[in-house]
Amino acid sequence: MNDKDGFCALLVMTTVPDEASAQKLAHALVERRLAACVHLLPSIRAVYRWQDAIEEATEVAVHIKSVQARYAELEIAIRELHPYDVPEIVAVPIVAGSRDYLEWLKKQVAGGTDIQE
Repeated sequence: MNDKDGFCALLVMTTVPDEASAQKLAHALVERRLAACVHLLPSIRAVYRWQDAIEEATEVAVHIKSVQARYAELEIAIRELHPYDVPEIVAVPIVAGSRDYLEWLKKQVAGGTDIQE
């Protein structure tokens, strides 16, 4: 959600190969205040092309709630912690949501301080 102060909430998505990788990533992002909340959705199937072959794998989907102002740091952290050579990192703006939840999200990622875009 964008507001008059330039705040923009994001849903950032990635996938990892297993629950242990997902747990490690989620905890690190929340501890670093790059994410307010991370949802882990286990046992999804992915079909994709990699190095000229069609591959299929079981993965864990990771949904990260963050803010635009921290996106660059968040992407660096995901790349640092991610086990894949080319991790999926896709961010979409949250265009609407509960005001109370979005205020909570903003405070968690800001570490209790105001975020300026």
